[in-house]
Amino acid sequence: MHHALTLILLAQLAGETLSRLLALPVPGPVVGMALMLAAMTASPRIAGVVRPVGEGILRHISLLFVPAAVGVVGHLDRLGTDGGPVLAALIVSTALAIAVGALVFVWVQKLVGDPDA
Repeated sequence: MHHALTLILLAQLAGETLSRLLALPVPGPVVGMALMLAAMTASPRIAGVVRPVGEGILRHISLLFVPAAVGVVGHLDRLGTDGGPVLAALIVSTALAIAVGALVFVWVQKLVGDPDA
């Protein structure tokens, strides 16, 4: 378990480092996630070590939202004045994320030759 968590954190660190050094327009954790995907694809052994820890983290992902909720509660006064634009941004970004996710899903289905696509 310690080895897997170390690999996950090293992938994030490598992604953050690459993102900053190369001035990439992509956040470091996303680059790290791509690096981890490449490592897991290249080595089934790494995938076997990391997968159980990743699944454990995902089972408790709601805990990662606690700091964000505390931040919102800490700024309720600003939420009152800027609530409309924040709500509009949340609605539009959620709708766009769902639409883009659906389009990518259909594209991947067609790419892999799924007859139901």
